[in-house]
Order: sequence, then C-alpha cells, then structure tokens
Amino acid sequence: MTSGNATRKQRANGVESRRRILDATVEIAGERGYEGTSIAAVSAKCGLPASSIYWHFKDKDDLIAAVIERSFETWLTAVELPDEDTGTPLERVLVMAANIANSLLHAPDFLRLGLMLALERRPTEPRGRTVFLQVREISRQRIAAVTARLFPDLGAKDVETLTAYAIAGADGLFVHREINGDSVDLVAMFELHARLVHDAAVRMARTAATTDTASTAERNQG
Repeated sequence: MTSGNATRKQRANGVESRRRILDATVEIAGERGYEGTSIAAVSAKCGLPASSIYWHFKDKDDLIAAVIERSFETWLTAVELPDEDTGTPLERVLVMAANIANSLLHAPDFLRLGLMLALERRPTEPRGRTVFLQVREISRQRIAAVTARLFPDLGAKDVETLTAYAIAGADGLFVHREINGDSVDLVAMFELHARLVHDAAVRMARTAATTDTASTAERNQG
C-alpha cells in the first residue's frame, strides 16, 4: 500500500512538473519568440532544474511542440457544430464561432506560437512548426466537414474555398487582437465573420443549385 501511494504521488508530481514547465514555456515564448526561448530561461521561470525539463522533453523543439499540442487539444473541443436543437443553421454557426473565439481567448498558445513558426523559413524545420501544420490540417478538415454538413448543395471546390476563407479570416482577427489587445471584442468579431461566411455559403449554394437545374434542363432538352 505504501509503495502504491508513493507511485501515485510520484506520478502526480510528474504531471504537475510537466504543467509548470509548459506554462513557463508559454510565458517565455510569448515574450521572446522561438529564438529567445531556451531551456535555461524556462528553468528559471518555472523554478525546476534543467534536468527535470530534459526528463520530460528531449529539447526546445520538443517543448514548443508540446505547448502547441496541449493548447490545440483544448481549443479543438470548441470546433463542434451545435446540434439542430440550437436553432437555424446561422444560429448554430454563431454559437460555434463564439465558442471558438472564447477558446482562443483562454488557450491561444498553439495559434500564437504556431503562426510565428509558420511564417519563418529555416534550413531545418523545427518540430513545433511541423506539429502546428499538422494540427492546422485537422482544423481545416473539421471546418470543411461542418461546411459540407450545413450546405450539402455545395461542391467540393466551393467547400474548400469557404473553408480557406473562414480560416484566413479567423487568423486575421486573432492577429488583430494580439496587436490591439483587449480593445478588440474577439467574440463579436468572430460572430460577424461567421455571418459573412454563412451569407457567402448561402449565395454559393443557391448558385450551385441554379446551375445544376439549368444543366439538367439542357440535358433533358437535348
């Protein structure tokens, strides 16, 4: 029993140490960027020796990648389309947009660090950048699936276009708030963005349906 308690305590201490290391890395990277982040700086911030950090993480790249993964997992839960009981398609999209914006307010690290890494070009690509591009693709697939579900009349190319536009707009709003701070109401901005994307989708779906009807009529006449 004593051995079991000791094991559980050791495991809990390990989880807490890992959390402290990741939290410290977020602060350091947010202040100094990728280049300014070091194991020594993280050690000084979290109060744990460098040996403890290396026990959890192979190197700085591994550490940054872990920060991105942790933040992304928290954020991803917000990228869910509410069920039909929530209301009309637009109302469901607005709720989803608000959830995403709120999650970025509370867990923005994967996007903040990821965008910094994604815009850099290095001879050797940091693992953090690779991880960010991977989780970004997961986001793209999730949003494309939501778009296709809400607008079944849209073709694959239209879904791809709307998804790219939605993600690009979200990136821009996030960067805008990072620059201007709390004066930007990110939730309101995301809701406005969602309305515009929804309106564009409605128009594109209407055009696609009209085109299909016209094509069918031409085939029947032929």
